[in-house]
Amino acid sequence: MARLAAFIVLLIPGLCAAGGIKLMRDSIFGILFNPFPFIWLQFLVGFLLFAAGLWFFAGFLLRRDRKNGRVQGRFK
Repeated sequence: MARLAAFIVLLIPGLCAAGGIKLMRDSIFGILFNPFPFIWLQFLVGFLLFAAGLWFFAGFLLRRDRKNGRVQGRFK
C-alpha cells in the first residue's frame, strides 16, 4: 500500500513535468494554446512546470536515499 501511495505522489509531478515539456515544445514550434496570450508566456509556464516537477521528483529521491544511507557524505 505504501508503494502505491508513493507512486501516486510521484505521478502528479511527473505529469506536470511532461506537460511543461509539451508547452515548451509547442511554443518553440509556434503553436499557441488558448489560455496564453503570448508564446513567451507559454514557454515560461512550461519551464516552470517542468522545473517544479523535476525539483519535487529529485527531492523525493534524495530524501529516500538519505533515509536508506545511499548518498555521499556531502549530501548528508
